[in-house]
Amino acid sequence: MKIYDYNGSKNICGVRVKEARKRCGLSQEQLAAKLQIEGVIIERDSVSRIEIGTRFVADYEIAALCKILRVSSAYLLGME
Repeated sequence: MKIYDYNGSKNICGVRVKEARKRCGLSQEQLAAKLQIEGVIIERDSVSRIEIGTRFVADYEIAALCKILRVSSAYLLGME
């Protein structure tokens, strides 16, 4: 599967993931650990890559991020 860039980024949620993570007082490592508890196998460096836009984010990862960060998918996708 070819993953395309959108305006130079592989995702549109990275900046909002970082904002929400910081609001929750979580480090990237803590967020990765919480994602693993939710069944998303991810490491701290992948969280970093999501936040800077160099990693694609799957729909199931967005669902888990919303649950952990207590935000809506619309928020993460920049629609609110």
